[in-house]
Amino acid sequence: MINLDMKYENIAVITLNRPEAANALSKPFLQSLSEKLSQIQKNPSIHCAIITGTGTKAFCAGADLKERKEMSEKQVVEAVQYIGETVTAIENLRMPVIAALNGTAVGGGLELALACDLRIAASHVNLGLPETSLAIIPGAGGTQRLARLIGLGQAKRLIYTAKPITAQEALDIGLVEEIADKEVLLQTALTLARTIAKNGPIALKQAKIAINKGIETDMSTALTIEHLAYLETIPTLDRQEGLQAFREKRTPSYQGK
Repeated sequence: MINLDMKYENIAVITLNRPEAANALSKPFLQSLSEKLSQIQKNPSIHCAIITGTGTKAFCAGADLKERKEMSEKQVVEAVQYIGETVTAIENLRMPVIAALNGTAVGGGLELALACDLRIAASHVNLGLPETSLAIIPGAGGTQRLARLIGLGQAKRLIYTAKPITAQEALDIGLVEEIADKEVLLQTALTLARTIAKNGPIALKQAKIAINKGIETDMSTALTIEHLAYLETIPTLDRQEGLQAFREKRTPSYQGK
């Protein structure tokens, strides 16, 4: 249901593999995903992660509506909260996370992608939050993360209209950072991941903390958060290795220490 590939040096690739249901977020599917997230979070050798899906049809279609039809109102709320908790777990991974959008990403699927640090979309995909057309709202962070990423006006347009947009439009409004042909999507994501993963893992973790926490507050507090994150990098062996490698004109070998 969820494949985890760690054959690439310092990079983990999580593949959503429920193509018969467009990778819809059922409870067992979320449980499997949560297990894989915990596994890479605890693995100090992983410096960057990629989340993608099988095939080219769907990255993730969001909530499993067939499963939801049998739920009480209380169970529906709990199911949405579970999706939200899983999405937040992605956001809270210590390493940078890239969403490689191999197919359509809608509803909870787009909310999952919004929790990633960077998004690369195959050129044929559509993205959207259709919840208002179902008389609900995005309930797994979509109203908050989307607005912070692309601004209030564009976020309101996407959520109020419930209409999907193309990969090109997503790029134009800053919803994705890059577009790739579907044949080279994963390779494009891996190239980016390798560029990231060669850098100091403690520095990457602290940069992520500084950016994500700082954006939530005022500038003065944000600068304090940045300073505290910077201080975490000073006593590390990696910082000494970076300076030594620079002097010796060689590629540094960072150990995350």
